[in-house]
Amino acid sequence: MNNYHQKLLPEKIYHLFSRAIGSEKLFLTDDNYLFFLQKLKLHTSPVCKIYCYSLLPNHFHLLAKIDDEDTIIQQFQLLKRREYNAQLDNISDFIMERFSNLLNSYTKAFNKKYNRKGALFMDYLKRSEVKTDTDLTSFVWYIHKNAVHHHLTKYIGEWPYDSYRSLLSNSQTSLLRNELLSWFGNKDLFVDFHQQQVHPKLDFIDF
Repeated sequence: MNNYHQKLLPEKIYHLFSRAIGSEKLFLTDDNYLFFLQKLKLHTSPVCKIYCYSLLPNHFHLLAKIDDEDTIIQQFQLLKRREYNAQLDNISDFIMERFSNLLNSYTKAFNKKYNRKGALFMDYLKRSEVKTDTDLTSFVWYIHKNAVHHHLTKYIGEWPYDSYRSLLSNSQTSLLRNELLSWFGNKDLFVDFHQQQVHPKLDFIDF
């Protein structure tokens, strides 16, 4: 059984996911999706790098690689403007704080834009550690298949708010494109992998 409240630790890979409360929507316009991606980079780049993502109207999925401890401590000291104290400070708390800032800042901007109040996301960010090679490839496939799974598109690559096309392009990106494509071998093998119609079911709550 997955522990969706587990601590985020340096040099680990996680599937991170959250959804809107009730029947709310997280994204209503193209600008909402783009704004979330901007906030994602702003708030989480000090502690992690993103392999891939999928943003759907009422939920999102991320596959993130947490940075090493030394890098995170450097960012802690830069952002907090003080020395890191191993006796008082907690690396995992700082990592989680960056993701909390992402969700809170997006909610604040969304509420202001649409004249609403209160929470927008569920009360916590669910996380599942990627422990095996099979986990990694399965999550990449699932994340890019998510729009198809929810009947928003017919084929992988048609949804404009996931990372599939960005990973195949030659444009500049903050995604771990080269690392992920190398994992699959090359672009052609990456594409072939995504053409599978059925993939082993993953052990997490579906959105």
